[in-house]
Amino acid sequence: MGAALLSPIDHTLLIGALLLCLSILASKASDRTGMPLLLGFLLLGMLAGDDGPGGIVFDDVGVAAFVGNLALAVIVLDGGLRTRSETFHVGRLPALSMATLGVVVTAAIGGAAAVMLLDLPLLDGLLLGAIISSTDAAAVFALLRGHGIRLRERVGATLEIESGANDPMAVFLTLTLVDIIALGEPLSAWALIGAFLWDLGLGAVGGVVGGRVLAEVLKRVRLSPGLAPIFVSAAGVCIFSLVNTGGGSGLLAVYLAGIVVGNSRPPGLARILSVHDGLSWLMQIGMFLILGLFVTPDELIPIAPAALGIAAVLILVARPAAVVTCLAPFRFAAGEQAFVAWVGLRGAVPIILAMFPLLAGLPHAREMFNVAFFVVLVSLSLQGWTLPAVARGLGVEREPRAQTALHLKRSKR
Repeated sequence: MGAALLSPIDHTLLIGALLLCLSILASKASDRTGMPLLLGFLLLGMLAGDDGPGGIVFDDVGVAAFVGNLALAVIVLDGGLRTRSETFHVGRLPALSMATLGVVVTAAIGGAAAVMLLDLPLLDGLLLGAIISSTDAAAVFALLRGHGIRLRERVGATLEIESGANDPMAVFLTLTLVDIIALGEPLSAWALIGAFLWDLGLGAVGGVVGGRVLAEVLKRVRLSPGLAPIFVSAAGVCIFSLVNTGGGSGLLAVYLAGIVVGNSRPPGLARILSVHDGLSWLMQIGMFLILGLFVTPDELIPIAPAALGIAAVLILVARPAAVVTCLAPFRFAAGEQAFVAWVGLRGAVPIILAMFPLLAGLPHAREMFNVAFFVVLVSLSLQGWTLPAVARGLGVEREPRAQTALHLKRSKR
């Protein structure tokens, strides 16, 4: 008998497992070249796609959006579990300012650039600005940890909290503008304010209550070490989905739930964090591979000049303007503000948000998706590759403990 051909299921499993193995092995190349690891995952997905040597055809926006939302829920939950209450206290006010007003400023300036460079209608341009307004500071910390860089406490705390808190505002702006464009009629100011308060209010209440319930269950029900991390992940996705179903911010809810659970110190927390580290990486790899497969590289070439201009405005104008507006009252040093401005790294969230116009069938949806994807590529390449050098050049690193002790000793003399 001849060799049996692979069944469709076996073929899919083989390709998926092979891509996962290649992504993990690519981390070594990232260590040697300094290339941002998430950029490597994204490029690998593009190479495996229908325009690359892999030739895999994938154009299901529903599946891509599902994978992206599931991955974001787990990744944001992991970020919340690792956020200490002391960190939250130090950086909460500047971070919340960046996560709300900063996102609005970035979206407005980015939207204006989109209107001028792409000749989009005003609302469509503002929608694109909202899509690309969210930053991925979690990717920044992965880069900094890989290069052994530890930030000053207030700078690190501000970026860490911003990474979990700025996505809800970008999601709210994106979904609101999608609804306005799809319905063809504007919402009243009172309706917008009410929707905003409900979105963040339900997210905050749902996250805190859900986190406390989950923490209490972990303390009362002694789960086996292997099951507790899985239970936390499943419960976090439940909180995310329930709040989203109620019209609230699921991302804010799952982030706050993670903070509550992590700071309640449940039994086996170290084991939970260890397993979640691997799970978070798995979700990031899967999400970026899917997003890389979904894009059509040939469609990026025609919009490249305009998208490059929008990326430049976003990096050099919009993010710095947001930082100056939001952080000036908190007396951050000029070098610290410059670093926070450069850390406006775009990641998976803008690409996932760009799928909502596609799902809604908006006229310029595909163009918005391609521009958002291009902006993420530019951001990961330019900002991601230069981040360690910028951190050292601006002097925002925390002093080593031995050096700090020496300074204290000298000051006492």
